[in-house]
Amino acid sequence: MKNLRQMLNKVPEVTLYFWIIKILCTTVGETFADYLNGALGLGLTNTTYVIGAILLVMLFFQFKAKKYVPAIYWLAVVFISVVGTLITDNLTDNFEVSLVTTTVLFAIALAATFAAWYGSEKTLSIHTIVTTKREAFYWLAILFTFALGTAAGDLIAESFEIGYLNSLFLFAALIAAVTIAYKAFKLNAVLAFWIAYILTRPLGASIGDYLSQTADDGGLGLGTTTTSAIFLGLILVLVVYLTVTRRDEIRART
Repeated sequence: MKNLRQMLNKVPEVTLYFWIIKILCTTVGETFADYLNGALGLGLTNTTYVIGAILLVMLFFQFKAKKYVPAIYWLAVVFISVVGTLITDNLTDNFEVSLVTTTVLFAIALAATFAAWYGSEKTLSIHTIVTTKREAFYWLAILFTFALGTAAGDLIAESFEIGYLNSLFLFAALIAAVTIAYKAFKLNAVLAFWIAYILTRPLGASIGDYLSQTADDGGLGLGTTTTSAIFLGLILVLVVYLTVTRRDEIRART
C-alpha cells in the first residue's frame, strides 16, 4: 500500500451542522474550562492535567476508529477545545506571557503545522483524512487553531477592551466576509475552510463569555455552569441526530 494505514475518511462533511456544533464546542471550551477552574475549585494546573488526560483517551479512540464516528469525533473536539483554552490560560496566567506574544506564537505554530502537513501530503483538505499521518496533522492543526483563537479572542475582547458582545459581532462579520469571498469571489475552498475554522474559536469564546460573565464584566450573568450545560445539551442532541441520520458522512478522496 502507498500509505502506512489507509482508512475511511475520519472527519465529518462540512455542512451547516458541522459549523453549528463547532461553535457550540468552542463555547463549551471557554466556559467548561472556567467552570472546572473556578466553580469546582480545581485550579488551572489541576484542570489542565485532568482535561489533558481525558483528551488523550478520546484521541486514542479517535485514532483507533476506522471511520468517522460522530460521538467520538465531537467529544475529541470538545476536549481539545478545552485544552486549547487551558494552554493559553496557563501561558498568560501562570507564566505571565502576554496575549500579543501567545497570539503570535500560536499563529507561527499553526503556520508551521500547515507547512509541514502540505509539504508531506500535498494537500490540506479535510476530505482526504484517510491515513494516520494526515489525521495526526489534522488534530495538531485543530489544537493550534483553538489555542490561537483563545489568545486572539481574549486579546481583542479584553486587552483591547472591545468587550464580549462587540467581539462576537466582529468575528461573526469576519466569518461572513470569508463566506462571501468563497461564494462570490471563488476564494479557495481549503483556505476558506481553515480561516473560518480559526475564526469560529474566538466567536464561540465571545458567545460563552458574554453569556456566562457577570453584568459588571459585560456579560449576561448566566454563569459557567448553566452556559456549559446548555451548550453540552445542544451538542448531544445534534450528535445523536447525526449518528442516526448519517447526514455528515463523506467518502474518502485520495
